[in-house]
Amino acid sequence: MLVKSTILRIVLLITFLAGLNWLASLFFFRLDLTEDKRYSISEATKELLGSLEKDIIVNVYLSGEFPAGFERLESATRETLEEFKTFSNGHLTVNYSDPSSATSEDQRQKQYMNLVDRGLTPTNVFANEDGKRTEKIIFPGAIVQADTLAVPVQLLKGNKTSSSEDQLNQSYEGVEFELASAIRLLANPDRKKIGLIVSHTKISPARLSDLIATIQQHYDVFLDMNNPESYDGLDALLVMKPDSAFSDDDKYKLDQYVVSGGKAMFFIDGAKVDSVSLDGNYAQPNDLNLNDLFFKWGVRVNTNLIKDLNCADILLNVGTRGDAPEIKPLPWRFYPLLNNFGPHTITRNLNAVYTRFLSSIDTVGGAANIQKMPLMFTSPYTQVVNAPALVGYNEARKDPEASEYRGGAKLAAVLLEGSFNSLFQNRILPNDPRSAKFKGEGNGGKVIICSDGDVIVNDFDYKRNAPLPLGYDRVSQQTFGNKDFVMNALDYLTDANGLISARNKEINIRALDKIKLQENRKFWQGLNLLLPIALIGIFGALRYYLRLRKFTRI
Repeated sequence: MLVKSTILRIVLLITFLAGLNWLASLFFFRLDLTEDKRYSISEATKELLGSLEKDIIVNVYLSGEFPAGFERLESATRETLEEFKTFSNGHLTVNYSDPSSATSEDQRQKQYMNLVDRGLTPTNVFANEDGKRTEKIIFPGAIVQADTLAVPVQLLKGNKTSSSEDQLNQSYEGVEFELASAIRLLANPDRKKIGLIVSHTKISPARLSDLIATIQQHYDVFLDMNNPESYDGLDALLVMKPDSAFSDDDKYKLDQYVVSGGKAMFFIDGAKVDSVSLDGNYAQPNDLNLNDLFFKWGVRVNTNLIKDLNCADILLNVGTRGDAPEIKPLPWRFYPLLNNFGPHTITRNLNAVYTRFLSSIDTVGGAANIQKMPLMFTSPYTQVVNAPALVGYNEARKDPEASEYRGGAKLAAVLLEGSFNSLFQNRILPNDPRSAKFKGEGNGGKVIICSDGDVIVNDFDYKRNAPLPLGYDRVSQQTFGNKDFVMNALDYLTDANGLISARNKEINIRALDKIKLQENRKFWQGLNLLLPIALIGIFGALRYYLRLRKFTRI
């Protein structure tokens, strides 16, 4: 009887497990019980992965022995890619390798140079852990490949002014977006169309080349050199550092494009700065004939310059040393570094943005159906210089008086969303040829206005005859977040599926108190060693007592 009962239990258990496995094959679900949903990916990413029609290979080079912070980044990358594979219907393959592992130093250097040539940036890691100092060159990145096309993905990003721990955590939060963006670039055959208005600027094409080349990797680019009748059919429009006034016809085309639900970005200067002598520059109001259009949208770009104590440096001749001039980097308060961001997806975890001769933006009333979201601010320590004004280089030689820089944070970029009404409403007569297609009230446009045209202008290395990366500062030799700001903004304006929402992921750092940890180290080590043994002993003694009691009764 006992044998039959045991056999029946085994059969029922096997039947239950088989039925559970069958149900699991029919109904797929995953549960993420963490508070910040760190193991979940966005619905837009799931939709992208589920629609893959070609095989994608992800080669990850963040592998090996790292300090704790980079181990978290490596774990986040593995966990994210495992989740990607789950939703990719078998179209995603992931490979991990350590570039530093090689049979010889020669081979290792070749591997490093190959990855640099393919677009990955190495990082030199120094760490002190348990009194041991470690140093290693790592490549915190991946190469995403489909067929013969490959896209480099830099996983170590974030705000460079943050602590190394915060920057790694920001990179942790951005892993999903960076990898999903690369997959979308390779898998999506429908490329958005981006129009660039360059007909009103005197900036040479070489000074805009880095941004244009980056945009061309993701979108189809159209220039307005042929003076089109309208901008219909474009998914977004960029007005790039204009320095000559727009005609009423040009302004009408911009107005109708936005009112019809178009997306536009304006990078404009409130004041035009021209070099007049070796001693400095002359700033004068930059009249682009767009003030009334912006005012209709609820924004005014002021004809001033902002001096900010949080600024970049310039090289200046401060005297002579022997027969040679002495060149030193000095803070140039007319080059604000924008590191104060609004709470928006575009600017989340963004590195500081490098500007030159920035103007301020004011928001005004009257645009009831338009929501205004600030994106970038200066620091609170500012001073306003109204144009016209002479901007002398001697400014850099003077130590600033803190009492003179209490202007507060100034708005430098703003996002406008909503229903835009036409500036030309009640101006277009019935006999006007444009009246047939005229649209007076809008249906969901988006506009970003940034009050510095130089945000999108790269420097040029005339010795090598090559453009420098957008946002690169020759003096500090740092690359700021200008390009990321523009590309994030374009993603937000054109991404109907909302993939950029993956940038909203927030992972909280629950750091241990290192001082208390060091003080109580032996206690916790002893507890971790003895507690499991004690628990096993208690369990064994309790089990022995219960068995003894049971069989004593029998």
